[in-house]
Amino acid sequence: MKVNFHTKKKVRIEMLPLIDIVFLLLVFFIYAMLSMAVHRGLPVLLPTSSSAKIDKELLLSITIKSDGTVYVDKEQIDLDDLESFLKAKTISDKEIGILLFADRSLEYQNLFRVLDQIKTAGIHRISLQAEVDQHS
Repeated sequence: MKVNFHTKKKVRIEMLPLIDIVFLLLVFFIYAMLSMAVHRGLPVLLPTSSSAKIDKELLLSITIKSDGTVYVDKEQIDLDDLESFLKAKTISDKEIGILLFADRSLEYQNLFRVLDQIKTAGIHRISLQAEVDQHS
């Protein structure tokens, strides 16, 4: 009986390790993109919401601190000057939107003063920002 030791095998590329590497790269890039999210507001204690999400297509962020001071993209603005400042911004872009960060301890009336200034400036795309409620 003759045993043939020189059987010719075809070279194979194993697909399972390749698929594993592709999925690992995909997960890495997803986490990298999530960590690069732009947050242009100043740190305030936001109210919580179970359906909170950030609309990334809005351009300006307005932050209202608990003492009532107003910031537009980290630049302090007097409340009386807010309307004219926003009107100047809407000249270049009619579809401008607002990310509104308001401290949870802010008086309700102060929030509406800022909202009135935004509305009279002709901006109708306003997104009130909140943190995700962890108790849900």
